[in-house]
Amino acid sequence: MNDQISKYDVIVLGSGPGGYVAAIRAGQLGMKAAVIERSELGGICLNWGCIPSKALLRNAEVLNLINEADKFGIEVSGVKPNFSKAIERSREVVSKLTQGIGYLLKKNKVDLFEGSGSFINKTTVSITSSQVNLEADNIVIATGARQRNLPTLTIDGSFVINSRHALELSELPQNIVIIGGGATGAEFAYLYRSYGVEVTIVEMMDRILPQEDQDISVQLTRSFTKSGIKIMTGSQVQRISTESGVSISVKGQSKEMDIECEKVLVAVGVQPNSDQMGVENTEVVMENGFITIDDQMKTNVNGIYAVGDVTGKLLLAHVASEQAIVAIENIAGLSRAGIDYSLMPRAVYCRPQVASFGLTEAQARDSGREIKIGKFPLSASGKALALSETEGFIKIVSDAEIGDILGVHMIGAEVTELLGEAGMTKMLEGTTSELGSLVHPHPTISECLKEAGLATENLAIHM
Repeated sequence: MNDQISKYDVIVLGSGPGGYVAAIRAGQLGMKAAVIERSELGGICLNWGCIPSKALLRNAEVLNLINEADKFGIEVSGVKPNFSKAIERSREVVSKLTQGIGYLLKKNKVDLFEGSGSFINKTTVSITSSQVNLEADNIVIATGARQRNLPTLTIDGSFVINSRHALELSELPQNIVIIGGGATGAEFAYLYRSYGVEVTIVEMMDRILPQEDQDISVQLTRSFTKSGIKIMTGSQVQRISTESGVSISVKGQSKEMDIECEKVLVAVGVQPNSDQMGVENTEVVMENGFITIDDQMKTNVNGIYAVGDVTGKLLLAHVASEQAIVAIENIAGLSRAGIDYSLMPRAVYCRPQVASFGLTEAQARDSGREIKIGKFPLSASGKALALSETEGFIKIVSDAEIGDILGVHMIGAEVTELLGEAGMTKMLEGTTSELGSLVHPHPTISECLKEAGLATENLAIHM
């Protein structure tokens, strides 16, 4: 029986991008805060997701640049990529960031408890690894989500792996099948292909990146196919055998075929980490395991909030962090407004990069709006030509009457860095004509955003 009780203003379960941000913001606002973390500080994103994968993608970018050095009049020979060294570098990046988060928690006087937190009731959490109970009027659940086993794809960590296993894989397979053509699947496909691995993507929907604008999917398919990545859309895995190597049976639109490979990477399906934490002792409402919240991140139980992937709202790290700010500021009585999830930025760090927010062209048309489309190709950009990165375009979906920006969809070199400008324009209720009238530095990729704004009125100068 736990006999030690510590009282706090806020208890946070989980230390990922939602959890640690919630705790730090609570500390900034003068609240006594505690974080409970059962694994690594920083959660999945920092340790086994966003950060290490982007470090590896940088390695792939450098390798591709070296392999294309002849374009720039540079002769290179004897290149020997070492993937295990790339993995080591990614872990070093993670280590630096986890240390930084630890420092920030201490700076803001947040207490960190190692172990699993479990609700005793709606105001009390037990730390299972110690004789400690924590009590608070406000508790924030930020426990994230994990890979789900699919009926036909049991993840064994050897032949059939998930993204976490992939980020520990120091030896590359000769060939790999990636199940899922979303952001994770696209990034790993680019990474592995850059190191010479034969890659096949199997996607159930009719295109890769099915949540993005269709023009984006078409361009990325073209770019991936050019690099040697095989793409099977409208296809489903029927069964898998690991008796002698790996054989995976895939049913396509017209036929079923077997694919032999060394590894299968499952990049689809997650389940919320809402189990094994005593939520049943609180009467918190859930749907398919995801915790139901309102615009202020409140659950149906007074004093209990939830943020991040465990809510199922939008499984992105920056969304979790923003939800955390909203939750804590409402706890503090600051009446923070909710989040418009349709405007949250999305980024995919393959090559070419994909960046977007807002409505796709199809969604805008389906909404009944009269719209205008502005599109500008990177092949007309001086900076893109200088970089030898001319694949892609920027596309703006706007309201035909007032020029209000409804969506921005970009594919090309470093376009993820342009999301801030596009988002700021939208937040300040800027129009495409205002975006087009803003003077951008030359030569930059950002000029393409200006030109796309002008293109909605057929006023683009350089096209």
